[in-house]
Amino acid sequence: MSTTPAGSAPAPEPAPRDGATEPPVTGAPADAAPESASTEPEADAAPVPAERRRRLITWTFVLAALVLLVDQLTKWWAESALVLGGEPKPLVGELLQLRLIYNPGAALSIATGMTWVLTIVVVVVVVVILRAIRRIGSVGWAVALGLLLGGAVGNLGDRFFREPGFARGYVVDFIDYGVFVGNVADIAIVAAAALIVILSFRGIGLDGRRHVDEGR
Repeated sequence: MSTTPAGSAPAPEPAPRDGATEPPVTGAPADAAPESASTEPEADAAPVPAERRRRLITWTFVLAALVLLVDQLTKWWAESALVLGGEPKPLVGELLQLRLIYNPGAALSIATGMTWVLTIVVVVVVVVILRAIRRIGSVGWAVALGLLLGGAVGNLGDRFFREPGFARGYVVDFIDYGVFVGNVADIAIVAAAALIVILSFRGIGLDGRRHVDEGR
């Protein structure tokens, strides 16, 4: 009597051919494509809508015009209320005083004998700002460029239209900090520079996109 169970025996699996290797056993289907390495998308990568950009450009020029107006009004007041070469009037004790001077140079009276060179430099700066405004996409940059443009044009107006002549005019300064004497335009320029440093440190570009270093 046979001891083989009823039914046909299972066929043996074919042996692999010479040189062939068995594919590794994985839990994923054979036809599954390898998953690509995920990368963190750059934040704020979407382009700025045209309508938003137009609003930002408008407010940039509005802020610049406001800075220019305040700068010229305060210079007019300084010339009418203060005496050139007179005793400084305390504003915050001796820490901050009012004293009228006419500055032919830059801050700290640098380049005093090169007034026309400073005029050319400021004109170039204004042109660069106007070109940059067209790509603006950030509120922070709108404020920074508005302050910078208003301050630059405020002092440039003095260079163009004040004595001793066109492009050689002296800038009206009247806020005495002890180390140097400045004006409202200078305050706007310094504030703009500080804001630009902050925006650059945070990685916010002129177009409003946040640029993240690959190593982060």
